[in-house]
Formats: sequence, C-alpha cells, structure tokens
Amino acid sequence: MKTLRLRADGGARGNPGPAAVGVVIEDDQGEKLRTFHKWLGVATNNQAEYQALIEGLKAMKDWDFDRLDVYMDSKLVVEQVNGKWRVKEPELQGLHRQATELLKQFGDRVTVSHVAREENRRADKLVNMAIDEKVKKPKLPG
Repeated sequence: MKTLRLRADGGARGNPGPAAVGVVIEDDQGEKLRTFHKWLGVATNNQAEYQALIEGLKAMKDWDFDRLDVYMDSKLVVEQVNGKWRVKEPELQGLHRQATELLKQFGDRVTVSHVAREENRRADKLVNMAIDEKVKKPKLPG
C-alpha cells in the first residue's frame, strides 16, 4: 500500500497581510518528494491556511497513492474540514467549500490531521520564503 504525506501550511504577516502557502509532499518514511510555495497577496492567516490545503490537494491529483495523510498546524482548518467545527466567518466559507470538494474527490483515501507547529517546519519555512521573496526591501546604495 502506497502512503504519501502532505504537509501544508499557510501564513500571513499581519492579519491580514502579505501571505503565502508552503507544501511538502513526502513518502511514508518522511523522505521529501516535492516542495513548492505560492504567493497569495494579502490574506488572513486562516485564508492562507485554507489555500495551503487547497493547493496541496490540487497538486496531489496526478499522484498515484493508496492513502494520503494530510498534516496541518491549523486546528481551525483541520476541525472545520473534518466537520467538527462550523465555519462562521463568511470569508472562509468559499474556501471551506473548495477544500471539502477536493477532499471528496479522493474519497476515504485521505485523512486530515492536526500537528504541532514544529512538525510542520518544512512547510512553514516555504511560507516564509515565499513572503520574503515578495516583500524584501531593496538595499539602499552606499
């Protein structure tokens, strides 16, 4: 049985503020198979977390696997997509719908679990890299 791991993270500097997502795809031993990051523009932390899940799931469409374990450090997103918490914020409802539609396409082959922030370091690093690339201040001459 082929199991893959998807580690997704989103973040914003300020809330809202400059935001990005980071995604790491690993085999079942934790070996990195693919990483990517994406600049989002201005978003809230929660919007960025949802976008991370959405981008990660989209990336998995062409992968061959029997099981996909998704790990995120956003308790809010994990509990909402697992149906345990309601989505109260109007700006998250469309993103929630998008994420759950993508999850349905994979059926019962996908689980989404909450992990401590330290366990999602690789994805978090990609988020910061994407934001730094966009908001880096130019050096002054002299």
